[in-house]
Amino acid sequence: MSDAVDERNLTDEEIVGDSGPAIEVRGLINAFDDHVVHDRVDLTVERGEVMGVVGGSGAGKSVLLNSIIGLREPQGGTIRVFGNDLNTASRRRWEAINRSWGVLFQQGALFSNLTVKENVAAPMFEHTNLSRAEIYELAELKIALVGLRPDAGVLKPAELSGGMRKRAGLARALALDPELLFLDEPTAGLDPIGAAAFDELIKDLSESLDLTVFMITHDLDTLYEITDRVAVLADKKVVASAPVRELETSDHPWIREYFLGPRGRAARAAAAKLTGNGARTEA
Repeated sequence: MSDAVDERNLTDEEIVGDSGPAIEVRGLINAFDDHVVHDRVDLTVERGEVMGVVGGSGAGKSVLLNSIIGLREPQGGTIRVFGNDLNTASRRRWEAINRSWGVLFQQGALFSNLTVKENVAAPMFEHTNLSRAEIYELAELKIALVGLRPDAGVLKPAELSGGMRKRAGLARALALDPELLFLDEPTAGLDPIGAAAFDELIKDLSESLDLTVFMITHDLDTLYEITDRVAVLADKKVVASAPVRELETSDHPWIREYFLGPRGRAARAAAAKLTGNGARTEA
């Protein structure tokens, strides 16, 4: 009996397994014609950690994310998710891995003609055999989980504020109870209060749901407040991967400018004002 036939008799959990880091990228190469974006990128994201990814414009942050989730085929290298090589994974294995992660794109990527509840329910209709009533009940739970009020479920994306759209997109990303969550600029476009609230939501969810989080962000407050480590894309590689406080001591010019410049100093000062329970103190 072939491996593919065997895999059809296994659950997603049995296929994905529990070995290896959440994400392991080795020797990744991405190029657009003659323009090389990534030249043998290496990166490891451990299970249960919140990994921030930063880099200058054109450094390839979104290209890296898209390569990991299969929206772009790189020119070289390997990508493993939970120990599974995505280059050699069977279709059944790829489908199981795909259901083990959720993605929140920068603009939310909600279906404009569907309500919030219908958007959140969509992955469950596609990937589960639950009844319609069960799916909508679960969708309502996910909506509540991300802090949206119950009546938000009947609204369409155009009727939502920017922060509500982010939360609706997050609810959909969590629809299939993923182990791994990808976030692309989650606080972009939010005011400082909304961004701080969203940071706290991500932190709470990652801890309560035991999520691994891979987050592209330029928000220094986010990096200081909720990440365990930050990977820095520069010079077509990951030039550093460490906690923010360690990056402050780096000699790399881009890292020093980013973390020790005026905005970095402000974010560091704000982080120093956090109380033990994570609330901001009064200035």
